[in-house]
Amino acid sequence: MAAITGEAEAEAPGVVFVHGSPPFGLPFKDRLLSRFQLIHTSELAESSHVKVMLCMDHTPVTSQTLHKLPSLECIVASSAGVDHIDLPTCRLRGIAVSNGSQAFSEDVADYAVALLMDVLRKISAGDRYLRSGLWPAKGDYPLGWKLGGKRVGIVGLGNIGSEVAKRLVAFGCGIAYNSRKKRPSVSFPYYADVCDLAANSDILVICCALTSETHHIINKDVMTALGKEGVIINVGRGSLINEKELVQFLVEGQIRGAGLDVFENEPIVPRELLELDNVVLSPHNAVVTPEAFEAMQELAIANLEAFFSNKPLLSPI
Repeated sequence: MAAITGEAEAEAPGVVFVHGSPPFGLPFKDRLLSRFQLIHTSELAESSHVKVMLCMDHTPVTSQTLHKLPSLECIVASSAGVDHIDLPTCRLRGIAVSNGSQAFSEDVADYAVALLMDVLRKISAGDRYLRSGLWPAKGDYPLGWKLGGKRVGIVGLGNIGSEVAKRLVAFGCGIAYNSRKKRPSVSFPYYADVCDLAANSDILVICCALTSETHHIINKDVMTALGKEGVIINVGRGSLINEKELVQFLVEGQIRGAGLDVFENEPIVPRELLELDNVVLSPHNAVVTPEAFEAMQELAIANLEAFFSNKPLLSPI
């Protein structure tokens, strides 16, 4: 079997198929090579016996890819989302999948709160107002709104959603949530229907996984239920929201504002959003900190070591 490197392979306890980044682009290649033998996409024809895949970034794992790996038992994804992986085929074949959500959850939660604070208190809009010279010409910028006491509905109370809730409780917000199922250990009110959650919230924070069931989970019905004073924050995936309908609601003033880190057709952002002062836009940066990438590397290695030791994965989905 061809291997990515030489000397480390004799000591490597297991073979890992790296799907995505080329060998020279792996940010933690040396750490992996001290533990595992690595093969890459160029050697896929020789890897029918491979049992575990390390999927870097958002490289698609299609049914065709999985067909070439008949012995695959586990996929360790470096990303928080797994919408790029053919999960139905994985379930059918009994392939375990883990993700990097634990590594990113705190930083993404911080970012979600930052977006929310920015929308409510008009920080970015006020900055633009000042820099454009309008303060002395037109006077004080319009007031924003207080965060404390707001009712926040969290769509997806997983690792990220739980961290968002923890932070917003400290601000004095009331929390409710929607997830695939009610969590017995959580005392927050649960709504099985997202429209019901929206109707009982001032703010929706979207941080669930993108699946066929959650595609456009936030649509005109949900936004109508949220109401004209409502705010939407999205740190999940762009396609969780019907972007065309969101743009319409924002332009027409049918909701108060939005903080968006993700979009349906990245990096393309609807022109209408660029012209709105009640919208804070971010180029999919919620997970981008050195600390998060370091934690991701640690988690990926730990998941690989757990697989080869016949132990439970640390972050299964």
